[in-house]
Amino acid sequence: MTTSTEPSASSASSALVAQYALELGDDALILSHRLSEWCAHSPELEEDVALANLALDLLGQARTLLTYAGSLEGAGRSEDDLAFLRTERDFRNVLLVEQPNGDFAATIARHLYFATYQSELYAALCESTDPDLSALAAKAVKEVAYHRDHAVQWTLRLGDGTEESHRRMQAGLDQLWPYTAELFSADPIASALVESGVAVDPRTLRPAWEASVAGVVEAATLTMPADGWQPRGGRAGRHSEGFGLLLGEMQALHRQYPGASW
Repeated sequence: MTTSTEPSASSASSALVAQYALELGDDALILSHRLSEWCAHSPELEEDVALANLALDLLGQARTLLTYAGSLEGAGRSEDDLAFLRTERDFRNVLLVEQPNGDFAATIARHLYFATYQSELYAALCESTDPDLSALAAKAVKEVAYHRDHAVQWTLRLGDGTEESHRRMQAGLDQLWPYTAELFSADPIASALVESGVAVDPRTLRPAWEASVAGVVEAATLTMPADGWQPRGGRAGRHSEGFGLLLGEMQALHRQYPGASW
């Protein structure tokens, strides 16, 4: 008779777990930066604070994940090295999170899609056999519940508001919808870690995600977008045209003053 033990980063490939943590960390980091661009530009003063808080939550997730990825890869890279010293092709975030903010309705559409995805992802990742990932998920799932609620309330407010707000909210949903397919694409890194219980197969998350999003869209008197063009490539390091500009802004200070600290 044999006794089974739960596998973790020590029994699964550390390199694969590092890559998985890097993917999730890059998602959070890049969306955090996009949301931070709304500071002093949002439609309400209170919304400046709200969006900044969402960005800080995502930044906290990114720090934990990038630190963990750096410790597993064993190359001596810190969270700062991974955030500020990698080039465009080294980032593994999905294309959705890097899309420009557009108008406020487009930002809300992007966050509704992504926060709902993160809600499903982290709920499942709470059961990860990797203790570091499950601990992160247990904390993050509470944050993401607020993120999703924030996006839901604005979707309802804009969709069921004026004719103009309805038009803009529908346009935002339509514009960002093609990028949602990549969230649920077969991911070689995640797939290699599913059997050991470390990772979540993203394909299993889509039914609950789509039902959740559809419920909000219907309540907001909006229409679910139709499937069509489905761009991919972020997980493989192929990014949108504006991604280089985003990195240039995000990394400028660290690259200009290497090793600087407060």
